Amino acid sequence: MTATDIVWHEHKVTKVQRSTLKQQQPCILWFTGLSGAGKSTIAGAVEQKLFELGHHTYLLDGDNVRHGLNGDLGFSDADRVENIRRIGEMAKLFTDAGLIVLSAFISPFRADRRMVRELVEKNEFIEVYMDTPLAECEQRDPKGLYQKARNGIIKNFTGIDSEYEVPSAAEIEIKTAEFNVEECAEQIIQYLKDNNLIFSS
Repeated sequence: MTATDIVWHEHKVTKVQRSTLKQQQPCILWFTGLSGAGKSTIAGAVEQKLFELGHHTYLLDGDNVRHGLNGDLGFSDADRVENIRRIGEMAKLFTDAGLIVLSAFISPFRADRRMVRELVEKNEFIEVYMDTPLAECEQRDPKGLYQKARNGIIKNFTGIDSEYEVPSAAEIEIKTAEFNVEECAEQIIQYLKDNNLIFSS
């Protein structure tokens, strides 16, 4: 069997039917930024707010995914690309299920984020740039990773010896050094309401 023998199977229950049942517009909230920028923390706060509003979500976290699905990948540039490719395909399936997907990954390369955007329909990919200065991320350093990178213990660490490409036109930009977690999460919820992705109760 070859790849040409594989055919996409159309389901009787459609994406529109699934999302209508859930009373929401499926989308991917793609949180990107340096380690320590607040991606997982704020994504978690947003998911909690969405849950309280009665919405159906799933949060994909970088560390959690590398424990299972992407446990075979390292942190070379090639492995980072493959990491995001797999996550993008999984997020696409979740949107097909009618879910609001929150993806918290450094995802340092613009081309990879663009690749995921192109997997889904127009307006379904919402790039959330956690605009946090490197110095602030290093000061937080919740996992002690920056110190290890500075000491040469960790190689290919984004922001130190591996590049992070800042989004050129993110839908949402959050300055986490200027607002607390609650305020950051509320900015994202307001964007979803303003763009009719969720509806005010």
